[in-house]
Amino acid sequence: MAKLNLVLLFGGRSSEHSISCATAAGVLGAIDRSKYNVIPVGITQAGVFVPAADDAAKWALRKGQLATVEDEGSRIEFAMDGSREITRLDITGARSSLGQVDVVFPVLHGPFGEDGTIQGYLELLGVPYVGNGVLASAAGMDKEFTKALFEAAGVPVTPHVVIHSTDWQNNPGAALAAVEKLGDLPIFVKPARAGSSVGVSKVKDLSFFGAAAKLAFENDNKLVVEKGLVGREVECAVISGRAGAEPRVSIAGEIVVTGREFYDFEAKYQDEDSVDLIIPAKLSEGELAEMQAIARRAFKSLGCEGLARVDFFLTADGFFVNEINTMPGFTPLSMFPSLWQASGLEYVDLIDELIYLALNKG
Repeated sequence: MAKLNLVLLFGGRSSEHSISCATAAGVLGAIDRSKYNVIPVGITQAGVFVPAADDAAKWALRKGQLATVEDEGSRIEFAMDGSREITRLDITGARSSLGQVDVVFPVLHGPFGEDGTIQGYLELLGVPYVGNGVLASAAGMDKEFTKALFEAAGVPVTPHVVIHSTDWQNNPGAALAAVEKLGDLPIFVKPARAGSSVGVSKVKDLSFFGAAAKLAFENDNKLVVEKGLVGREVECAVISGRAGAEPRVSIAGEIVVTGREFYDFEAKYQDEDSVDLIIPAKLSEGELAEMQAIARRAFKSLGCEGLARVDFFLTADGFFVNEINTMPGFTPLSMFPSLWQASGLEYVDLIDELIYLALNKG
């Protein structure tokens, strides 16, 4: 059987650029080369599409070192005429065809990649792609609308308040009054449309709320303030069912953070000693079944396709969904593939399954 031409698209304009590179490294190092002709395409932090090295080591995440896609002069162009052709334009001006694209695997995180923008572009190109469509990506990236859709579907969510930058500028007193109604501290202040805990602050004294809001507004023009819940941080992974079947949900994992205030960017990507990822999480059969049912409902409420990771707090009052990640970290050691591996689906087979789902959407 002929190999499929697969474009691995990574990097991007968001603050999670280097995390996307690390995800690409995982896929490059594991994908079955007997099935796929991989064409790595990087997007620089300025948004330029460029040829990228097919070298997992180059893009891997290392402590104290974050990989970036650099503009070295050459360009990648996608045909807009429905032909699916991909072209390389060298710095010399020489143009060469890289063939027709069969499927795109966009491993982009954050704005301009995970928020529906790149998905809309791929829809315009007319190429199949791995993962969620425009609506689910956009809704899943925006915590305000994620929570609204969850609430409409009966998915329990963290108590929260949304504050727009104009409201904060024009009437900070009213915004603070709404925050105070959340009850006891701590609270978490988050940009509404960012990931990997970028711009997030834990506030234990309201006198520090202004500084936390300033940091969040540096990353977005609206923020979400969430009540800090006392409980365990547990997660599960979801992939679509085949041929219209119900979404499949993995076993649960638990995140235990030590020596840090919360599971922030440094804990996730630079200070691995401060975090334990426990798989499987110690849950009763009833708790696991309830968690999986809620995760499936959350996935369906956004119209998700392909994959997602659903993050929970397990409190004395039950499960609350913290957020959904429509393009979770995908290195072999990341929680999403680790959960599937523990559920019986190996990393290379997970890649295959997501590509199969991309080629058989709808």
